[in-house]
Amino acid sequence: MQNIICLHDKNQIETFLRSHTFLHLYELGDLDDFFWNNTTWYALTNRQKIQQIALLYTGIPLPVLLALTEEPRSMQDLLQSILHLLPRKLYAHLSKDLVTVFADKYQVESYGLHYKMALTNSSYLNTFDTSDAIPLAGSNLKELEGLYSQSYPDNGFNPRMLDIGYFYGIKQDKNLVSVAGIHVYSSQYKVAALGNITTHPQFRGRGLAKLVCAKLCQELLQTVTHIGLNVKVDNASAIACYSQLGFEPIATYGEYSLGLK
Repeated sequence: MQNIICLHDKNQIETFLRSHTFLHLYELGDLDDFFWNNTTWYALTNRQKIQQIALLYTGIPLPVLLALTEEPRSMQDLLQSILHLLPRKLYAHLSKDLVTVFADKYQVESYGLHYKMALTNSSYLNTFDTSDAIPLAGSNLKELEGLYSQSYPDNGFNPRMLDIGYFYGIKQDKNLVSVAGIHVYSSQYKVAALGNITTHPQFRGRGLAKLVCAKLCQELLQTVTHIGLNVKVDNASAIACYSQLGFEPIATYGEYSLGLK
């Protein structure tokens, strides 16, 4: 018999998510105490065994729903059962055609198909000279915000993430021109997801993003074992960059903005 429940046991959640660590990298990171208080975990169970988990993360202004799976039929059952519990507005990462679950109640805006990429060959990282990449901290906040406003205005940068310490940049004439950081990080769960990666338009085509990402991954691998990222499937230049660093696509999903009708 199927049931819909809220989960509160981290070990129980982790055990399920570890069935596909790279697919669930963000969710595993959100088990960390740094993120945990902003999470709500919904599960579909059958005879007390977890079949699916969906995560609602509310630690940013627009809540994010993560519903990623290799078995969309049972995830569809879970989403249909929790529709009435979801916020009026949210952003969603959804596998396969799961967005159809929301069509009747929500106005849907698609942000395209994305790859989940996983670092599967870290040996490539050692082929890059990353000596120009420097660590960034809270004192660099204004510089970061200035760069993002010029080159990545719609990114999901959360200044709180600077507190963790994994942001690296390259400067030219004392100006920050390229940066790579993290969306999720947990030394306890040994996972990290790259994010907030950009290079100033005037400095693109020089391989700077590749260098800051390589430096970031080198440092992350001192404390984590799984590193991933999300990228749009039509972003050929970014995919080429990440592939040269040792990443490869492991899943495809869609990103959507949802607003209650």
